[in-house]
Amino acid sequence: MQIPQKYKFIVQLGKALHTYGVPSYKSQIYLTEIADKKGIKGSFMDTPTWINYVFYEEDEQTYNYVECVPPGELNLGALSRIVEITNNVLSNALTFEDAKLAIENLKNTRIGYGKITELFSFMLSAGSFCIILDTSWTSALVASLIGALVYGVTLLAEKSGYIRSVLESLVAFVATVVTGVLSLYFNQINISMTILASIIVFIPGLAITTALEEITSKSLVSGTAKLFDALVSLFKQFFGVVLGLAILPLFMELKPNQVVNDIPGWVDYFAIVILSLSLMPVFKMRRKDLFLGVVTGFLCFVTTLFFDFTGILVSIFLGTIAAVIISKVFSKLTKSPQLVFLIPGIIMLVPGSKAFIGLSTVLLHSQTNSHTNMGEQVLYIFMGIIGGLIFSGTFMDRSLKKRSSKGYQLIQDKMHMKG
Repeated sequence: MQIPQKYKFIVQLGKALHTYGVPSYKSQIYLTEIADKKGIKGSFMDTPTWINYVFYEEDEQTYNYVECVPPGELNLGALSRIVEITNNVLSNALTFEDAKLAIENLKNTRIGYGKITELFSFMLSAGSFCIILDTSWTSALVASLIGALVYGVTLLAEKSGYIRSVLESLVAFVATVVTGVLSLYFNQINISMTILASIIVFIPGLAITTALEEITSKSLVSGTAKLFDALVSLFKQFFGVVLGLAILPLFMELKPNQVVNDIPGWVDYFAIVILSLSLMPVFKMRRKDLFLGVVTGFLCFVTTLFFDFTGILVSIFLGTIAAVIISKVFSKLTKSPQLVFLIPGIIMLVPGSKAFIGLSTVLLHSQTNSHTNMGEQVLYIFMGIIGGLIFSGTFMDRSLKKRSSKGYQLIQDKMHMKG
C-alpha cells in the first residue's frame, strides 16, 4: 500500500532516528511532538528490530505502518543533521517532500571521518584509557599499538561476513594473545588492564546504560531487548579474553607482572581530554560540535573526581546531573540536539569510576587492592547514572504538562460559563 504523502516525512524521520541510534523513548517522544506541531494525530512505537506507526484520520479511520528494521548504530553527526532538517520543516523553510528527499540523500552520504583519523582514534582511546586505569607508560604504549591492530580487524570485518559475525570475540582474543606474548619481553605490562584498554571501543558500557535508561522510561520491550543484546556482546568479548588466556599457557608460561605505576597523577587530566576527543570519530560527531563535546566529557569527569569523597554512587549521580545541565546549555548555544552532548558526558562517567578494573578482578583473576567489590561498584555506577537522569527530568512525560494545561483551561472555561 502506498504511504500517504503527508505521513511519508514522519515515517522517514522515524526510520532515520532509529538508524542513527536514538533511544526508543526519545524517538517516540520526538515523533509525537513533530506530529502534534504539524497537526497529525499518531501513535509511534520503536523497538530494536521493528517500528510500528499508527496515524489517525478525521473520519476515525487509521493508517498503520509496520516495518522490520535492523538495529541502529549511534551516529551523532547524522542525528544533528536530521534535527536541522526537521527544524526547517517546523519553520516552514522546507516542505514535507523536500525534507523527505533531504533525509534520503543523507542516507546515501558517508558521515564520519577518514580511515587515518579513525586509526588514531582507536590508538589514542586505548592508550589514554590505559593511563586512566593507573598502569604504566609501557602498558599505555602497548595498548595503543594493539588498538591499531584492533582497527585493522574492524576493517577486515567490513569485507568479510564471517569476521563481522565473530568481531567482538576476535578482537578480544587477538588483544589477549598479543598482550600475553609482549608481556614476556616487557615486564611493565599490566596484562589485564592493557587488554581492557585496547578493546575499550567495543566495551558496551554505553549500550547497557542506554538499555537501563529505556527500561526506566517504561520502554520495556526495547530496553529489555537492548540490555540482553549488550550483555551478550560483553560475554562475547570476555569469551575471547578467556579463550586467549586458556591457549597462551599451552605455549608459554604466563604470569602476572609486578607493574609499577610510573605515570604522574596530573597526566590523567590530559588523558581524559584525549580519550574524550578520540571517541568523537567513533560517535561520528560533527566537527562544529567537536570542541563542546570534549568539554562536556572533561567537565563530567572532573565533577565525579571533585565529589569522589562522597563515594561512587553520589559522585556518579552528580556527574550525570552535570552532564544533563551542560548538554542542555550547549544544545541551546549550538542548536544541536541535546543527545549530541549528553552521550560524550555520560560515557566519561564509566572510566572516571574505573568500573572495568573491577571487571578484570573477576574475569581475569587479577588482584587489585581497592577494587575487589566489582559487583557493588558496577551496580552503584548504573544506579548513579539512572538516578541522575531521573532527577534531572530526562524521563519527564512532556505530554503530562500539556494535558495538565488543557485540563486547567477546561476547568477555567467551565467556571467562567457558570459564572
